[in-house]
Amino acid sequence: MTLLSARPSQPVEPGLLSRALEVAGRLANDATDVITATAGRGAHPDVRDSPFDWVTDTDRTLERHTRRVLTTEFPGIPVVGEEYGADVGAQQAPYRWVVDPVDGTANYVAGVPWCAYSLALVDASGPVVGVVADPYRGQIYAAARGRGARANGRPVRLLDRDGTAGAIVCTELARKGPWPGMGGFIERAAEAHAGVRVLGSAALSIAQVALGHAAAAVLHSYHEWDVAGSVALAIEAGAVVLDRHGEGTALPADGLLVAAPSVAEQVLSWWQESAHRAENRA
Repeated sequence: MTLLSARPSQPVEPGLLSRALEVAGRLANDATDVITATAGRGAHPDVRDSPFDWVTDTDRTLERHTRRVLTTEFPGIPVVGEEYGADVGAQQAPYRWVVDPVDGTANYVAGVPWCAYSLALVDASGPVVGVVADPYRGQIYAAARGRGARANGRPVRLLDRDGTAGAIVCTELARKGPWPGMGGFIERAAEAHAGVRVLGSAALSIAQVALGHAAAAVLHSYHEWDVAGSVALAIEAGAVVLDRHGEGTALPADGLLVAAPSVAEQVLSWWQESAHRAENRA
């Protein structure tokens, strides 16, 4: 297993980092205002092919606003968003913006206070800049490669743990419900005296690890726009980022584990063993 807690090494022009942080922070504040003003107040979701996958006018409005601002401020850098897809050439460009205007839309529609706005600038090495707005707690989490992570301007640095006993581990449902082995994963965590929480926002689940509230977060599957902003935060705070095979990479193609370094191997074993048992039963 290759444990990766070190930030990606590809350098980024300092001026771009500073401008990206400033603009992303401004957009996160805009999103906070919109989400807190409208959540649970007559929103009308369009249900897609899954009861867990909704879209609202707020999603569309915030993504359009984000795209307008980014296109003006950073001409030539394409945008990838949950609602309107990828600009032409986004995957081949040196940099791309990725945005999820409301991560946790079902919670937002219901008025459950757990959703986020997530925006990241990404290159071939992973997130360059990441900003996550946590509207209900009045927090803006921000990170830039090599500059650390901050919560409302205060530095965030992960303190390692003695183990998983008494800890919280976050996960999220797959697109159509529990992921294969999820029940076994929860049982393994309970045997180790850890609690598993499914809260409905991938961005905030990962952010909890960076902030020290959770020991780990496991996503069996995800979209880049769900997690890129919070992965930037986690890397800069000192967390380990792995795929389901234990290989370290900033945005893995095959599942995602973000964890405090001392518990990463243990939580990874729960995930691998429970998924393997589920595959054997299938």
